[in-house]
Amino acid sequence: MQADAFDEATGRLDGRLLARWKDAGGGGDSVPLTGIRVLDFGRYIAGPYCAALLADYGADVIRIEAPGGNDDRYTVPVAEDGSGAMFMQMNRAKRCLTLKPGSPDGREIVRRLVETADVVIANLPHETLVKLGLDYDSLSAINPRIILATASAFGSEGPLASRVGFDAVGQAMSGTVHLTGTPDQPYRAQVNYVDFGTALHCAFGVMLALREREATGKGQCVSGSLLGTALALSNALTIDHALNGIERQPIGNRSFSSAPTDLFRTRDGWIVTQIVGNGIFARWAGLVGRPALVDDPLYASDILRGDNGAELSAIMQRWCIERTSADAIAELAAARVPAAPVLRPGEVLAQPQVAAMRLVEPADYPGAHGPVPVIRAPIRLSESEKVAAKRAPRLGEHSDAILTEIGYDADAIAALRAANII
Repeated sequence: MQADAFDEATGRLDGRLLARWKDAGGGGDSVPLTGIRVLDFGRYIAGPYCAALLADYGADVIRIEAPGGNDDRYTVPVAEDGSGAMFMQMNRAKRCLTLKPGSPDGREIVRRLVETADVVIANLPHETLVKLGLDYDSLSAINPRIILATASAFGSEGPLASRVGFDAVGQAMSGTVHLTGTPDQPYRAQVNYVDFGTALHCAFGVMLALREREATGKGQCVSGSLLGTALALSNALTIDHALNGIERQPIGNRSFSSAPTDLFRTRDGWIVTQIVGNGIFARWAGLVGRPALVDDPLYASDILRGDNGAELSAIMQRWCIERTSADAIAELAAARVPAAPVLRPGEVLAQPQVAAMRLVEPADYPGAHGPVPVIRAPIRLSESEKVAAKRAPRLGEHSDAILTEIGYDADAIAALRAANII
């Protein structure tokens, strides 16, 4: 695997070792993206998570960060150097080069890196990309095979194209915030699903562009947006309104398209059920001692059950409050009715199911208060593996090694550091 060509002492990818490893039959199906180099100028989630997914499957991802560290390194600190929880997840298995890319010397370093790269990821405003020479026209003039993946708040056209935004902006403008919470108080989701969805879409686009490049030899620009992702994920809601003309209103944790899909208090906590389809509804009705509900015309379909869900939730609440969460879930599981406990973050990773699925791949980070429980790409390929888990990089940890790879000697690197370029 790629680690065989990786010098752990310096963090350097040794090209000679990598070539010998490939000649010996490494790469190919075992680690799909070995040999692909990615320059990650991203920040926060949409860009960095896209790059992290590529790193999981063998890409050599170089995170390019300001000499003092990017702001997103320090969100929710969990280590002595201030590196944060989100940083640990977003930047696993990457190498870190500190750089001022807008300076003349920085531009030359970027030029040399782009000559060696396959993909550049930069979720930055278009005018910033142009200013830094990271727009597609500038990059492709250096390397016609380069693939640029960008993500913006609102795309490159239209009245909002120049505005910046984060995940919550996409949530709010997609209709989902309006439908979450109560009529008096809408709620956004705490998890930044619009950012993560945009990263996934961009990673998908990068893979398409790599596949197309095999046929054409040319790179291209992959563009994603927070608003586009948010609308794609909420599209069923807008289709419903466009064709049915119904202005849905927030109804708490209930669903307008099925029931009883809701959160319920038990004797010692909370559980969730999601009852979709006539078969599951019939099993649920039998379990709670109300089999006659199956033949009630008010509950003849999922949408009718959603329309009349308040009474179904009340029936379920009366059933749940007499049981502990564990007992309620056990009975629901025996009846093959989807249900789960509402867990606190501190309870999540302790679940036996999480261990059985081998989702957590701990990584030691210097100065952290224990192993970092990172969850990488939660997919498995039957014939291909991820690379071995590696921690996120310390600030500038691989700067010397990366610059040496592109032709800088020790004196030149020292001069760049003295000038605060790296």
